[in-house]
Amino acid sequence: MQISYHGHSIVKIKTGNYTILIDPFITGNKLTDLEVGNEKPDIILLTHGHNDHVGDTVAIAKASDALVIAPNELAVYLGWQGIRTHGMNIGGAYKFEFGTVKYTQAFHSSSYTTETNEIIYTGMPAGILVMAEEKTIYHAGDTAIFGDMEMIGKRHPIDVAFVPIGDNFTMGPEDAAYAVELLNPKLTVPIHFNTFPPIEQDPETFKALAEGHEVKIMEIGETLEL
Repeated sequence: MQISYHGHSIVKIKTGNYTILIDPFITGNKLTDLEVGNEKPDIILLTHGHNDHVGDTVAIAKASDALVIAPNELAVYLGWQGIRTHGMNIGGAYKFEFGTVKYTQAFHSSSYTTETNEIIYTGMPAGILVMAEEKTIYHAGDTAIFGDMEMIGKRHPIDVAFVPIGDNFTMGPEDAAYAVELLNPKLTVPIHFNTFPPIEQDPETFKALAEGHEVKIMEIGETLEL
């Protein structure tokens, strides 16, 4: 399994014959190394409906015929745009050919803002567990800290956790470090920081606060081999 980080909350997982892209916010993302026209994933996973997470999902899915897996209301809305979707909800798991996806709770909001100044409700925000090739990857999405993170880590021992540290909209470094205590993953990677002024953070601060746990600050485009 290969896992790469591409700025903001974009994570790419390559497992077997499948490429999985999580929260592909490319256009307007100053940190990413990806280009919309070059991305041909088999699967797109979405944590919630905010524009900086849905991002270029529709364009990429139409070009690649990727299956988009998302919280149910968001999946329905995106299906209306003419792409293939699979709706899920918090607590639910589903076994796909590439592995099992399970949606967890996240404490945040979830809506899509249109060019005509409409705010469309897109269901509950979520975190995502991807279980494939005997590995478990946890993408926390956008979230505050919550006590049931401990349960998530105990129920599904985590190999790599991607957690937001940007503050303002999500956990900041202090809360994210405590979240690592609850989740107890083998490895943690900070995400969702430095894309916009309100979420500018030094990830080294988070790493220091998470003392006793392995933290890797991934460079844009860097790949982990599991």
